[in-house]
Amino acid sequence: MNSRSAAGQLSTISFIMFRTTLFPRTMLVAVSSTRGRMLCTTAKGSKLRHQIQQHTEVSRDHLTPEIALHLITPSCELWKCKDQAQVPFSDPYWAFYWPGGQAVARYLLDNPKTVCGFHVLDVGSGSGACAIAAAKAGAQSVTANDIDPVAGEAILLNCSLNQVNVNVSLNDMIGKTCFEWDIILLGDVLYDTEFAQRLQPWIKSLQNAGKTIFVGDPGRHAMNVIPEGNLQLLATYSLPPQTNLENRGFSTAFVWKIL
Repeated sequence: MNSRSAAGQLSTISFIMFRTTLFPRTMLVAVSSTRGRMLCTTAKGSKLRHQIQQHTEVSRDHLTPEIALHLITPSCELWKCKDQAQVPFSDPYWAFYWPGGQAVARYLLDNPKTVCGFHVLDVGSGSGACAIAAAKAGAQSVTANDIDPVAGEAILLNCSLNQVNVNVSLNDMIGKTCFEWDIILLGDVLYDTEFAQRLQPWIKSLQNAGKTIFVGDPGRHAMNVIPEGNLQLLATYSLPPQTNLENRGFSTAFVWKIL
């Protein structure tokens, strides 16, 4: 769940450093049921959705052009913003399409039998892209999970944009059994070694319970928390130039299955 070039004023390196400082990647994963915590009240939710639409643009400039997403792009004011006080969101990580999520979504769209007919949980869903891909691939049910209510509203907007039905949960699922789901998607969740170490026992318990777990990541150091023998590499994708720019120069993303 990590970074972003302000065309013109900032160099690529200085912008990426600024993006990471202004919008640090935080611990945003969750879920316990398809209902979960309530999303915002109608009035507040409507205001959030309006803000999201106002400060993002609909983009297909990524690995999964079949999926349209509300994203912060170089043409958006927030892309060039240097003052946190001018940002209406505490951390709009959900407005960026992280490389591991792109890889997982691409893999599901290219291999629909992977999820077709199964119950799928997308943990740390962010924009909801992986959940949307699972729905498009024919999953029996899909739950997009994130603990940030703003992300929940962004997911609803993106699902509507792509005309798919996805449940949204805001509950923290780390350590839970996830008995409702057959398949767990983890796109960019292992972004930090300390957090990955916290997740590893939970991931192992899910695997022992017979869950199928897919991990997407561009190869961050935190992936070393999972023993190499427990990972089956399923796919390797070259990332689009814009995604490279947004993610500290990562040019490739991978999809693994937990063994």
